[in-house]
Amino acid sequence: MKIIHTADWHLGKNLEGQSRLPEQERFLKDFVRICDEEQADLILIAGDIYDSYNPPAMAELLFYDTLKQLSRGGACMTVIISGNHDNPDRLTASGPLAKEHGIVMAGTPNTVIPVGKYGQNHITESGPGYIHTEIQGEKADILLVPFPSEKRLGELYLQGTDEEFQKAESYEQRMRILFSDLAEHFRPDAIHLIISHLFVMDSTCDGSERSIQLGGSYLLPGNVFPESADYIALGHVHKPQKVPGRQNARYSGAPLHYNQREIAFENQILSVEAHIGTPVSGSSENQPSKTRIQIREIPLPVYKPIEVWRCDSPAEAIRQCEEHQTDDSWVYLEIKTDHYIHEEDIRAMKRLKADILSIRPVFPEGDEGRPAPEKMEEPPFEVLVQNYYRKRFQVDMEQETLDLLMSILNDNEETNL
Repeated sequence: MKIIHTADWHLGKNLEGQSRLPEQERFLKDFVRICDEEQADLILIAGDIYDSYNPPAMAELLFYDTLKQLSRGGACMTVIISGNHDNPDRLTASGPLAKEHGIVMAGTPNTVIPVGKYGQNHITESGPGYIHTEIQGEKADILLVPFPSEKRLGELYLQGTDEEFQKAESYEQRMRILFSDLAEHFRPDAIHLIISHLFVMDSTCDGSERSIQLGGSYLLPGNVFPESADYIALGHVHKPQKVPGRQNARYSGAPLHYNQREIAFENQILSVEAHIGTPVSGSSENQPSKTRIQIREIPLPVYKPIEVWRCDSPAEAIRQCEEHQTDDSWVYLEIKTDHYIHEEDIRAMKRLKADILSIRPVFPEGDEGRPAPEKMEEPPFEVLVQNYYRKRFQVDMEQETLDLLMSILNDNEETNL
């Protein structure tokens, strides 16, 4: 079985108030082409399809148009889960209509996908958080774990009688129970897959080698996943990487660089070939299968680079803008100066080079008269949060910390609806 794994599209996301939709459209065209060339049997999209609960209409149009193209007349099954940025109800609203194209959508961990024909393939059994599929004559069991916030986990077991879960005191304990319960649905003669949107400890983010630190609230160890899983398709972390200690658990990463801290790594999608073997004699359903997994990284181009230009004077910055005025790139300008940058110089830079995101004067050490970076327009809420954090603590907020904050706000919005 040929599987394509991607995540964290963030359709509709802005960069300092500037739309990334043209770049995202170019990626989606490439993605459709790659999936067609690979003749994918199954596509796994591991959350954060959109960047907000209320994505722009153009972002939704791009998404649905892409899904129809991925179907190949129903020959390919596409499985999508929601991330912390997605509105689960909005994301899955078109689920019944998408069925004929082989599209499966899960919004929350307790989603039950109807059994039946999906395009040319079938779901033969399902329950909260899992499906049994037959895709091009091969069996695949898929555990579906959309962003598992504390609230959504509580809803999953609210009516249940699982005493162990009720007694579990930590998020990690509850997730272990969830994965253990779901793994009971793995069949010995099927490929065992997990798709989820969560954080794993010791993963690295934004191109740095620092571990994600979120106070431990939503962090999980790599061994939380059942050993019987053949491949674990993850979303949430934008840097492509293996999960420490689990070579078959991968973050595909985001398809674009979404801030200047991410430009240090290459974007990619993952191609996975799963070859089912014969069950080990006398093995139980929870023991590792003999499925052989081959993982191949497919690099993506940089559709519009994010660049930081460091200039020794306003005059040099103007020359740089003139030399590169036809380049298609986003630019952060950092200019050494011992005085405020004159308004006419700023206008000259913008006139010569489109897509300047900010112009920041860099004063000699010890100079306190530093104005804030010149703003292009009123930034979105998450940018305001980042700016406040930077001003308050003198460091940039980690992207994962921002994502968690936004997910908490989104959970509050859900509660108030």
